[in-house]
Amino acid sequence: MSAIFNADNAAALLLIIVSSYLIGSFPTAYFVGKLRRVNIFESGSGNMGGTNVARVLGKGWALLTIAADVGKGGLAVLLARDLILPEQLGLATSLAATCVVIGHNWSLFATVLTASVADGKLKLSVRGGKGAATAFGAMLMIQPFQILVAGAIAIAVIARTRYVSLGVLIGFAVANIWLVLLVGSAFQPPILLLYALALSVMIPLRHWGNVQRLLAGTERRLGERAA
Repeated sequence: MSAIFNADNAAALLLIIVSSYLIGSFPTAYFVGKLRRVNIFESGSGNMGGTNVARVLGKGWALLTIAADVGKGGLAVLLARDLILPEQLGLATSLAATCVVIGHNWSLFATVLTASVADGKLKLSVRGGKGAATAFGAMLMIQPFQILVAGAIAIAVIARTRYVSLGVLIGFAVANIWLVLLVGSAFQPPILLLYALALSVMIPLRHWGNVQRLLAGTERRLGERAA
């Protein structure tokens, strides 16, 4: 462990954590909504993601949001492994991929942008998305073929059921299991299990409401527009 985390790479690791978190924190959906004079946090489900943008603004704006959020994940990993800590690719990749999703899910910028003052008191509510597109972008840099296959499976599930959340959960389950198998077969460094473990917690946690609605049969389907 000391060979992975040591005084020589401490500054680089801190830079990866901070830069990846801040990249992930960029609230794409919020600014896309502002182009249409809509506060995405006060519309539809209030979520900072492509699905909510699709329901509120339409598919074109949703695709723009998703593409940018995917790019956030890829950019964080690219900067970490190619510029900040290229001598420890596995560690840089795993740390950046984890922190960029954390940044999207619990966004500093979104929290500040949605802050308000009432009765002389500052009110802050931690805001963010569910991390699927950003996690996809990070995973694309780790195992491109596998995540594309998992993405195809997710799209097939969504096309069949029109439940985006179900497709996302199944797709990431496939991608995560695949990553664990690649690590076990020595095709990927063991440190990437950190990212697999983080996704195993964050994706279901952020989709917990969706899971409950799926089980109750009240989950909204793709194509059902929100007020």
